Amino acid sequence: MMLELRGVTYRYPSEDFDTLQNLSFSVEEGSFVSIIGVSGCGKSTIFRLINRLLSPAAGEIRVGGRPIAEQRQYCGYMPQRDLLFPWRTVGENLRLPLEIRGGLSRGEMQRRVDETLAEVGLADCGKKYPAELSGGMRQRAAFGRTALTGCPLLLLDEPFSALDFLTRVSMQEWLLGQWERHRQTVLFITHDVEEAIFLSGRILVVDSTPIRSLTEIEVPLPYPRRREMLARPEILQLRERLLDSLRRKVTG
Repeated sequence: MMLELRGVTYRYPSEDFDTLQNLSFSVEEGSFVSIIGVSGCGKSTIFRLINRLLSPAAGEIRVGGRPIAEQRQYCGYMPQRDLLFPWRTVGENLRLPLEIRGGLSRGEMQRRVDETLAEVGLADCGKKYPAELSGGMRQRAAFGRTALTGCPLLLLDEPFSALDFLTRVSMQEWLLGQWERHRQTVLFITHDVEEAIFLSGRILVVDSTPIRSLTEIEVPLPYPRRREMLARPEILQLRERLLDSLRRKVTG
């Protein structure tokens, strides 16, 4: 198992209630799993606990069978905004995790950066600055930087939410192609039901606050995925089921 949360509880110091309460779930190695829920329900808190930006009040988090407290560089994290440093070129931004990791020559770092730029479709953009790229191109650069952490687990927190519809659709298809090629373990947060269905093998639904459990739903679609698969009757039914669950959360 790549990721395991075992009885994790967390409460923000400013609150008088738990955000997570005795939460347990797991993510298999090489899988693409999405967490969906309404805004503010605690999805991003799960990520902050996994990447140790927060510490649980109780419970344990394991990656690769080992407690995360015993590990370094076990997960790569991509937030909603690309967070590329504007004063560094795109290539220099991608080189950053390699510089932090250390142990590589300058030539080897450049080789890996060049390979990753080509992989994400930005082979000619290494010397450009982030301000010179479109929103979709910046997100691809940010994903490349996350991938260069070399971590077995990637945490992607609504990475396409700020993009326009057509760019978002294009980036979903691009990300899915990347995952199908490399099969890294991806945990993906979104509030977009259709996005979750298109990308995921399994969806974890936040349907209560505090989060005590996640409702697990298998997506009945094979890989590789095509956009037209979303029109299948069973997928339309799944979409309505998930939307209804989120609506009840908003109105309840």
